[in-house]
Amino acid sequence: MTDQDALFQFLLRMGDNTLVLGHRVSEWCGVSPVLEEDIALANTALDMIGQTQFWLGLAGEVEGKGRSADDLAFLRDVWDFRNVLLVELPNGDFGQTLMRQFLFDAWASTMLGRLMYSSDKRVADIAEKASKEVAYHVERSADTVVGLGDGTPESHAKMQAALDLLYPYVGELFESDAVDAAMVSAGIAPDPASLRDDYDTLIKRVLSEATLNVPASKFTHKGGRTGYMHTEHLGHMLTQMQWLQRAYPGATW
Repeated sequence: MTDQDALFQFLLRMGDNTLVLGHRVSEWCGVSPVLEEDIALANTALDMIGQTQFWLGLAGEVEGKGRSADDLAFLRDVWDFRNVLLVELPNGDFGQTLMRQFLFDAWASTMLGRLMYSSDKRVADIAEKASKEVAYHVERSADTVVGLGDGTPESHAKMQAALDLLYPYVGELFESDAVDAAMVSAGIAPDPASLRDDYDTLIKRVLSEATLNVPASKFTHKGGRTGYMHTEHLGHMLTQMQWLQRAYPGATW
């Protein structure tokens, strides 16, 4: 029998990752370097918010307390979010945003590929739908990383700096705990650690084409998924994201 609380926590993790990163990416709307990138990033953000609707919608069903995806997105406090720290970091410059997107997309494409074979049909169905979007996301972010990394000396230096900054946060994507163990036992999701080899193969191929050096450090910033060590950046972001619902509870239009 599936541990319903563990399943709920797993679904929150999946939904919070896409929710937080989707909001971060949306912050480029209207201020991207060129119009084409403005539209591309807006579409990426919309895709991720759409995936959030699926993950948090199912989480609300599993919880059984009548909370909708919107309730879970807008009415939880910062310590109740279960996203990894990577996705809540500030955008920085354009290169840093695209490097963060690539590092996450590479993980998402690997995870969703496994979740398509989940023993829980609802999870498998969401993964199948999301994987089609993520296949495009990872192709686009990888191409951009290569283009900027193997571009001018200035763009190369900025992309290397972005990788040096963000890579230490990657380790958290592959940490396992009791929730993961319960998902593995039920056949719902893979052990995060089992994704690492495929992930490393993908990112090292792309970063090699981008003439970027993978940092030696694999220091893990633990805590985001368990909700006790979010950075101040998430609190500031939620203040913006949740303002309307907090100011006008239950408002509809």
